[in-house]
Amino acid sequence: MITINIADQTLEYQNKTYSISSAKNGVGEVENSYCTPLGKFKIAEKIGENLKAGSVLVARVPTGEVFSKTLFDQNPDRDWILTRILWLEGVESHNKNTKDRYIYIHGSPDETPIGVPGSKGCIRMYNQDVIELFDKIHTGEDVVIIKS
Repeated sequence: MITINIADQTLEYQNKTYSISSAKNGVGEVENSYCTPLGKFKIAEKIGENLKAGSVLVARVPTGEVFSKTLFDQNPDRDWILTRILWLEGVESHNKNTKDRYIYIHGSPDETPIGVPGSKGCIRMYNQDVIELFDKIHTGEDVVIIKS
């Protein structure tokens, strides 16, 4: 089981702890709130297998771009989803809308602060960490997101 701790900004899996970044707006399950949902989930889909670290995904599809400072400067307001996507599906009544809200565990630019809240609801990870996690887990894996 993957355990995500919002207070600590960590993700734990198989006795390994990774730093993450959850939502800047805090926790919650309301659509368009840009909050990270709490509770029990499953990994609904794994997207991006074998993509190069830093590969850009838009609407879960690789664009063929690889993140760079130049690309960032050309698109400063883009919500960067890089490298891999682990798409979460809520399994409790209060978080059933998670998949429809497009809440993922995904890679982010190395320049993005990790260890502090800053996302639009997703769980951001360093690219190498999300690759390592992606390669270890399977679709249907249990996930729990707790406040503390």
